[in-house]
Amino acid sequence: MRLCLVEDLAAAGLEPLTLTRPVYDLLLGASTLGEKIARAFGVGNGPQRRGALIRNHLAEVQRRRDPHVVVNDRDWLARGPVVVARGRWVPPEGFEPPSGGPWVGLCDGRPACAWVGPDDVLGLEWNNVDDWFDGLLARHSGDEIGGEWIDRPWDLVTANGRHLERDFAREGKPAVSNRQLATLALVGPSDRLRLHETARIDPYVVFDVTNGPITVGAGAWIQPFTRVEGPCVIGAESQLFRANVRGAVTIGPNCRIGGEVEASIVHGYSNKYHEGFLGHAYVGEWVNLGAITSNSDLRNDYGEVFVPLQGDPIATGQAKVGCFVGDHTRTGMGSMLNTGTSVGVMCNVLPAGLLLPKHVPSFTAVLYGRVEPGFALDQLFATARIVAGRRGKVFDEVDERLYRTLFEQTRLERERAFQRSSQPRRDAWPVLQAARR
Repeated sequence: MRLCLVEDLAAAGLEPLTLTRPVYDLLLGASTLGEKIARAFGVGNGPQRRGALIRNHLAEVQRRRDPHVVVNDRDWLARGPVVVARGRWVPPEGFEPPSGGPWVGLCDGRPACAWVGPDDVLGLEWNNVDDWFDGLLARHSGDEIGGEWIDRPWDLVTANGRHLERDFAREGKPAVSNRQLATLALVGPSDRLRLHETARIDPYVVFDVTNGPITVGAGAWIQPFTRVEGPCVIGAESQLFRANVRGAVTIGPNCRIGGEVEASIVHGYSNKYHEGFLGHAYVGEWVNLGAITSNSDLRNDYGEVFVPLQGDPIATGQAKVGCFVGDHTRTGMGSMLNTGTSVGVMCNVLPAGLLLPKHVPSFTAVLYGRVEPGFALDQLFATARIVAGRRGKVFDEVDERLYRTLFEQTRLERERAFQRSSQPRRDAWPVLQAARR
């Protein structure tokens, strides 16, 4: 069986996280959305077995990230039958693909995937996925197969704890060894804790699996006086420094984490080295959160949180929503992020004493509490090369082309934000009034 993951126009609803990656590369639980779909259909990592139709500006960098996936190749699509699946659909637990000829699978009445022949993939492009599925439904019957949709960034955070539990149960690997148990404190049953044999767990580390399982990846290092509550995954080569990890947390590979983290996803290669709170948030790659940077994830009136995606406030239907931070963004020491904050890629956010703006477009800076033009692209790229080099990675001309394209794509969003920033902030008004007295 071959599998082709496709993006649709709803990828824009998952920004800023999807500015730099396809929707199927977003983390949920212990794996990406794409890995969950491939596992559900039994499609392995072998060459020529997986393909993808994604936004054109991501194609070059995505081919380098995963050379085994064939990207935007129509000849590959036409070579034979293929399963086409939307990258933001999550298959249900225990999913069994339908058998037989061409079929369309529905989730909540919306087309999620289809098994089709070469003739049916003619005309399929990432920007006409909705029309293509509608055309299939006109020729083939659709059956409800279940699952769930990831429509907004907070959908990932809300579902993360449940999928951490599900992924742990599916893996079925051996749990912690007696040798490892001798050097740590464990609250709860030992079969709910999995430590890779190469992980370093220092004395005075507490793992609490009362409310969910915990997995620690290869080469991870957990320093003394760290407490980790499940469900949780600590990715390969990540380090925890006297951290308080409070459950429903996914930490990707090669991160540096300290302070308090709750119900959040840190995609990978990001730093939150010091004290500060991160809650109900999704942080992208190569992000650095300065010392004491904290976000609010609950309004004082316990009301519904609105998140400004691309500058327009979107109702979340939830009372606990933190922040969403794009790749290569940095915050200064003591930055305070408001409830439901959205920060784009390659931003520089500096503290101002007040809660910072909730909408920070890509390639901007927050100075004295206002959104302002950011550093020049060449300066941002120079910093990115230094940061990547410290992890043994490179930021090269392929990455530069991606971010130059994103700079143009997000220009209008920045201009709108600059106009709004020139107007008095309503949330700052009481403070300013008090200062005049």
